[in-house]
Amino acid sequence: MIRLFFLALALVSLGGCTGLGTLRQASKPNDLYLLTPKSTFSSSIPRVQKQIVVQEPTATAAVNTDQIAIQPTPLQVQYLPRARWVDRAPLIVQALLVESYENSGKVAAVGRSTVGLRADYVIVPDLREFQGLVISDVEGSKTIRVEVRMNIKIIDEFEDKIIASSSFREFVVSESDKTPDLVRAFDEALGKTMRDAVEWSVRRINTHAANNQRSY
Repeated sequence: MIRLFFLALALVSLGGCTGLGTLRQASKPNDLYLLTPKSTFSSSIPRVQKQIVVQEPTATAAVNTDQIAIQPTPLQVQYLPRARWVDRAPLIVQALLVESYENSGKVAAVGRSTVGLRADYVIVPDLREFQGLVISDVEGSKTIRVEVRMNIKIIDEFEDKIIASSSFREFVVSESDKTPDLVRAFDEALGKTMRDAVEWSVRRINTHAANNQRSY
């Protein structure tokens, strides 16, 4: 009986330790990752004396999250364990687009749609792709290709109409499947996408404003 008692006690203690270990593992904090705005642009971009507002990008549920999305197949979405963006991806992209327009030095003022800025033009992004895709080559080895695709519409706020629309897409192959390398690939792909979007939109706004001189 004593032996049975100690055996039962040992099993209870082992179960308690297992439960405690699981709890500690579950409570382990996630690593949070930032992305950076674009700061280098073509010197040929014209300067526009207009105020721009950037709306929060629309996105599917798979992208509209703070989790870092990876597709093991084109029809499946998973997320990196214990790793998160510092905010939902669309909010990050909105903030970085605002900073990128500011860094270009080519617009009179720029802000997010929530700050109440009186806009001449509104940038309406749609974040179509923001994930890593697992790619297999002919030899069976696998790499992860980060894909960022963003559609941009420019709205003339005075006339309340779309004056231009275009899509921007970049692919960057990650150096490895380790999270820091994947985040660097995301940062590079998003940076190139934002650079192209900012340069294109500033040029289109400049052309439209020149063809539609008006006073407010």
